[in-house]
Amino acid sequence: MRGLRPGALTRVVALGAHCDDIPIGAGGTLLTLCAARPGVRVDALVLSGGGTGREDEERAALAAFCPGADLAVTVLKIPDGRLPSYWEQAKDALEDLRGETSPDLILAPWRGDAHQDHRGLAELVPTVFRDHLTLGYEIVKWDGDLGRPSVYQPLEPRTAEAKADLLERHYPSQRRRSWYDREAFLGLARVRGVECGARYAEAFHTRKLTLDLAGD
Repeated sequence: MRGLRPGALTRVVALGAHCDDIPIGAGGTLLTLCAARPGVRVDALVLSGGGTGREDEERAALAAFCPGADLAVTVLKIPDGRLPSYWEQAKDALEDLRGETSPDLILAPWRGDAHQDHRGLAELVPTVFRDHLTLGYEIVKWDGDLGRPSVYQPLEPRTAEAKADLLERHYPSQRRRSWYDREAFLGLARVRGVECGARYAEAFHTRKLTLDLAGD
């Protein structure tokens, strides 16, 4: 299956409501992108976990998922599960980030996610980044909220395996969760791979996509 290849892609914004959201939803894509584009700028903003061991996990994990990138990580202290009550703080953080960068690509949760923090962040993104390509990643969990994505990034088998390895290695605090395991991560990647004609893939949702087929 032939895909469209973006031209200049030098700045990426990765957004997560919680530590581990970005690597779970888009870790394979980040590994692929950073390997293909050494020195790419990646600005990661995570809304919760700041000042805890979760922040330490996240910083180490994102460094591993973005090898060779010009990486900047910000982790805030919004309480887990309380984003609707901290709407202004989250919006201000996005506005601050927007003032520092105009990304070629944004990786963020998708609006159909059942978790209120994920969904809230997804709703905030287009109010700040209004003219940017945003891909909404999915996170497998007990809610059963996986949708019908329309955008796929195929993953080489070694990349899918590396993603699962890094998730196991860098987030020991999450290993107790029933859904947090290698089989779940590779299983979803295999299903999305079937859907796009690859062995493995990560899938995304997008509400708006503008083409430039002239290539000027």
